[in-house]
Amino acid sequence: MVSHLIALAGREGADRKLELLRMANKCHETALHEAVRAEEKSMVKLLMDAYPGLANYPVNGISPLYLAISLRKDTIAVTLYKMSGGNLSYSGQEGQNALHAAVLLATVMIEELLKWNKGLATQVDKHGSTPLHFASSRSDFFIRRRLWIRIPIYWPLNIVAKVFEANPTALYQADNSGLFPIHVAASVGATRTIEFFLQESPNCAGLRNAKGRTFLHVAVEKRRQEIVSDFCKAPSMQWILNMQDKDGNTALHLAMERKMVNTCCDLLANEKVHLNLSNVKGQTPLDLSRINLPRGMHYTMNSESKMHQALELFGAKHNCLRCDHIEEKYERPLDQEEEKKQSDMIKDATKMFIVGAVLIATVAFGATFAIPGGYKADDHLNGGTPTLAGRFIFDAFMMANTLAFVCSTVGIISLVLSGTSMVDMSTRRMNLAASFFLLSSSVISMTVAFALAAYLVLAPVARSTAIAIFVISPLPMLYRHLMDGIHIWLLVIRAQYGRKRPIGIVLMKFASLVFWFMVWELWPVVVTFAWAGFARREREHH
Repeated sequence: MVSHLIALAGREGADRKLELLRMANKCHETALHEAVRAEEKSMVKLLMDAYPGLANYPVNGISPLYLAISLRKDTIAVTLYKMSGGNLSYSGQEGQNALHAAVLLATVMIEELLKWNKGLATQVDKHGSTPLHFASSRSDFFIRRRLWIRIPIYWPLNIVAKVFEANPTALYQADNSGLFPIHVAASVGATRTIEFFLQESPNCAGLRNAKGRTFLHVAVEKRRQEIVSDFCKAPSMQWILNMQDKDGNTALHLAMERKMVNTCCDLLANEKVHLNLSNVKGQTPLDLSRINLPRGMHYTMNSESKMHQALELFGAKHNCLRCDHIEEKYERPLDQEEEKKQSDMIKDATKMFIVGAVLIATVAFGATFAIPGGYKADDHLNGGTPTLAGRFIFDAFMMANTLAFVCSTVGIISLVLSGTSMVDMSTRRMNLAASFFLLSSSVISMTVAFALAAYLVLAPVARSTAIAIFVISPLPMLYRHLMDGIHIWLLVIRAQYGRKRPIGIVLMKFASLVFWFMVWELWPVVVTFAWAGFARREREHH
């Protein structure tokens, strides 16, 4: 039918035939576009035979070649080029050309396009992006959607290399937003692409975008921690670590603003990173960390608090302020609205905590009268008493269960006071903090009681299972404390070691951390087994 229509138009003259072939729909597409989209190779050949210059239409917009490449129809793209004799349009949407599309889709047409027209590598779209910008925007990793697994892939680097060889100057060409290809690579976490750029031209590390930021700034800004971790350790990158953007912020400033703990520790681990540089507002990283601290009552194990403590530990300073002026600047009293928010926060926390406290108290109370091993029969000596009484593990179980009950009960009293509006705010805060400590202690005591009870009844008949349960039971405690910040302190200690602090001092700080953790958090365990040991000693003495 198409051949008949072309023949009929040809009878009316060559102009009429060209008019029919060039006719476009509302999307400014000719019949050739429809043939490409439908992947009708014979139809493409028919239309191109009728008019080889048809691949040049429309003059501005999506060309048939761009459409073929964007749809991954490589065979049709080659057909268009051959039948047009190379006289075809490469234009695409938003000022792009066919190479932009080929790079973005990582098709095999990249090499062919560069053979046909090497100048495509120098053209920019309406955003000022060269094909090298597009190549740089491809990440080094493919993320499986369901399993969330990061699998390294290497073909994006080959694409970058091909486009770079066609136009090396594009590495120093910024788009309309002031971003160079190395900034684009940093924003998507393309580590290998950045390595390639630095290998080809080390000076590109110092390129700044419209905000005066290097690729290291951009990596922090886009939360690409792996970029910062890899390149802040490289000796060749030391000259950009302390570069400041137009606002005077270094990469460390930005990491503090965004509360990126791991990134901050990576930067702190490099002794070349200055800790006391001020931005245009006169703020050092320590000032920014102090600003990030929540006002009023807050959880002291939050990342903001840990980052502030870490900077102080490293000797960071505020910007030329006396100590009393620092307190005046940051320790402002809460206004009426903030006081109301604090009150609502305490009330919400009280409702949540009291459920757990009541549950633990109930379970501990019930466990007292449903002890492992049961009771002696009434016709025996000391009838009605526990059959396992007098054993070390039993004494430890009873003490752990008692501590769980007592801590949760006292915690309930503290929570009642913290949730009562008639109590003044300072007392409510104090009681909420005390209840959190007591609730944490009751959870630890309940965990110990469970492990001891399971071991007590299983050890005589299934010792391996009893030991396995005893070892697995502390996992809830470890999980909470790992989430609370032990890993943060480990990162800080590692950073101190990276700054070449004496290993003895680093180990002492780590030992001090472990000691105070055990004293503050594991005191129920100490009391439980200390009492069991004391009870055994008293029995042996008598």
